[in-house]
Amino acid sequence: MEDSRTNIVSRENTAEKAEDRITLDYGSGGLKTSKLIESVLLPAFDNDALAALGDGAVLDGSQKLVFSTDSFVVSPWRFPGGDIGRLSVCGTVNDLCMAGGTPKYLSLSFILEEGFPFSDFESIVSSIAEEAKEAGVSIVTGDTKVVDAGKGDGIYINTAGIGFQRAVLPGKSAIRPGDAVLISGSIGCHGAAVMMARSGLLREDSPLVSDCRPLHRISAAALDAAGNDSIRILRDPTRGGVATTLNEFTEQIPFSIELDQSALPVDPAVEAACDMLGLDPLYCACEGRMLTVCAPETAGDILDAIRKVPGGENAAQIGTVTEDMPGKVLLKTPIGGRRILAKLSGMQLPRIC
Repeated sequence: MEDSRTNIVSRENTAEKAEDRITLDYGSGGLKTSKLIESVLLPAFDNDALAALGDGAVLDGSQKLVFSTDSFVVSPWRFPGGDIGRLSVCGTVNDLCMAGGTPKYLSLSFILEEGFPFSDFESIVSSIAEEAKEAGVSIVTGDTKVVDAGKGDGIYINTAGIGFQRAVLPGKSAIRPGDAVLISGSIGCHGAAVMMARSGLLREDSPLVSDCRPLHRISAAALDAAGNDSIRILRDPTRGGVATTLNEFTEQIPFSIELDQSALPVDPAVEAACDMLGLDPLYCACEGRMLTVCAPETAGDILDAIRKVPGGENAAQIGTVTEDMPGKVLLKTPIGGRRILAKLSGMQLPRIC
C-alpha cells in the first residue's frame, strides 16, 4: 500500500513539474494555447484591441489601420505546395484580410541557424518576393539574426503586417440563429500535406498539396458581395483547423454551430492521408481558406462571388448557427446522428506553420 501511495504522489509531482514547463501542446492552437493567452498574455498586456482576440487589431488614426504579426516554425521548411517563405507572407496577409483590412506593408525577420545552406535561404527569399508581389504588399523593414549550430532548427521567420481597414466586422457577438457558415474551399490540405512530408510517406506524384495562398482577393470578393452588416466574422482556420476555429466563435455566446458532414469539401487525397495518419480533416490546419459567418439571405451571393476567384472554386455552405446546445459545435453525420466537436486538446499537429 505504501509503495502504491508513493507511486501516486510521484506521478502527481511529475504532472506538477510538467505544468511548470512550456510543452508543444501550447503551440497547438487548442486548449493549451487558450490557457496561455488567457492566463498570461491578456492580463499582462490588457487593452481593448488585444482583448478582441482577432487575427489582427484595428487601430485608431486618421485612417483606421489593421495590424498583425506572426511567427513561422514549420517543419519541414519546404512542403508540397509551398515553403516557409510563402507561408510567412500568406499567414500575415491573411490575418489582415480576416480583420477586414487591405494589406499594404510587411516587416520580415529571419532567425537562421549556423550552417543553413545559402542556396536554401535564397530559395526561401525568392518565394517571399514572389508571394509578396502576388498579394500586393511591400516588405519595408526587417532584421536577420544567426544562432549557433544546434541552437535552432534551420530557419524561423517572423512577419508583421499593416493594412487599411476596408470593412468593419462586428465579430462573434453579432452572430445570430440562422446565420450561414461558409468555407472558401476544401479543408485540411495544409496540415495533411505537411504531416505526410514530415513522415516521408508522400509520393512524388501525389496530388496532395498545401492550400497555402493569400486571401486578399477572396476576402475582397466576399465583402463586396455582402453589403452592409451582412458578414459577422471572417477567420482563416490555421492551427486547430475548422473545428477549433468554430469553437472559438461559439465560446461565450448563447448559440451553437451545426455542421453538415456531407457538405464539407474534403479532397480525396486529404481523406486518404488523414486515414493513414489517424487525423481528422476538421482539425488539420488550413493556410489558404476563409471561414465566413454571415446573414443567411446573402450566403448565396457571397458564395457566387468567392467561386469566381482562383482558389475559391469549391466554396460551400457547411453549417448553420442554431440555438441547440449553446456554446457547442455539432457535426451532423450522413446517417442523421450528431456529435460534439470539441476544441483541439493536446498536441495533434506541432510545427505546422
